[in-house]
Amino acid sequence: MKLAILSRAPHAYSTQRLRAAALDRGHDVKVLNTLKFAIDLSSDEPDLQFRGKPLSSYDAVLPRIGSSITYFGTAVVRQFEQMDVYTPNTANGIMNARDKLRATQILSRHNIGMPATAFVRNRADVRPAIERVGGAPVVIKLLEGTQGIGVILAPQVKVAEAIIETLHSTNQNVLIQSFISESRGRDIRALVIGDRVVAAMRRTAAGDEFRSNVHRGGSVEAVELSPEYERAAVRSAQIMGLRVAGVDMLEGNDGPLVMEVNSSPGLQGIEAATKLDVAGAIIDYISGEVAFPDIDVRQRLSVSTGYGVAELHVHAGADIVGKSLGDSGLLERDITVLTINRGISVIPNPKRSQVLEAEDRLLCFGKMDEMRSMIPTRRRRAKVRRLPKQARLEN
Repeated sequence: MKLAILSRAPHAYSTQRLRAAALDRGHDVKVLNTLKFAIDLSSDEPDLQFRGKPLSSYDAVLPRIGSSITYFGTAVVRQFEQMDVYTPNTANGIMNARDKLRATQILSRHNIGMPATAFVRNRADVRPAIERVGGAPVVIKLLEGTQGIGVILAPQVKVAEAIIETLHSTNQNVLIQSFISESRGRDIRALVIGDRVVAAMRRTAAGDEFRSNVHRGGSVEAVELSPEYERAAVRSAQIMGLRVAGVDMLEGNDGPLVMEVNSSPGLQGIEAATKLDVAGAIIDYISGEVAFPDIDVRQRLSVSTGYGVAELHVHAGADIVGKSLGDSGLLERDITVLTINRGISVIPNPKRSQVLEAEDRLLCFGKMDEMRSMIPTRRRRAKVRRLPKQARLEN
């Protein structure tokens, strides 16, 4: 396997460990500075240049992109994807994880447990938002902060209002989040690779500090996760579109509360705590998946005119509730069900005998008109109307 590691820090612990692990396994590996790429959109085939020369072919690319170059870095990753080069973390996945608000919106859509969160911009909405997340103390987070930077604990409502007003005055966007007191300055970092947690550690904040990041002096210890915590970590990474991720969770009274999904997790702390070869596990996973580069399924399947990908929600009163896929009439309407999402479980490639239940969400490929007809509020495609006579005269 020929592997490119995208990193501006070739001497950083994580980069060095990944490179060494690849070499130890007999792979050809290069560490390439992300900012030295140029995206070539002038030819018939997608291409990249590196340091002014055409890039040689690679089997896989592992992005280690810093937050300061997210836009350009993800553009480079996206170009690799267009060239059918495998990457465990797609450009969309990295973008989703990098924006805390976007990540929270996506995860909440899939019933992932998280601290109560609000996002407002109007000054008049700040106090009601604080009350909705449970009142003071509250945690205030900058949307693109990393390593605990831009995370503030406000002990009182007036203090929170003052902090948020100040940040808004400097055009900063912030999240307002409930403070999970039972976590007591501790959190869990789970390292997810593919569909499993390969290592996990508990981080504990130093002294009176409530942020447990290692970069802020927090201590670490290996921890064995319960199935509930493992399931939350793996689902969160998969929902975000990441195959290699660090998932941070608080230990709430009612179970795991996901705080963040990191697309470029550091390896030093978790390898030191667990004594596990996490870097080697990442390389092994990429080596096993390199023959199947990620593709934009919606993009590829929507090329045929009139066909596309859509999600259908099975409402309680739908006539297909209680019927098998074979008897539902979907195949006769040229609709193929790719996946059924049922609560927190996923049923991939369901068989004709699979019985449909209320509140199932069906990921389907088929005729768009037929799928639209199954949505009660959108039974007919809107026609393009003629302009009013007066508008035509003005033009």
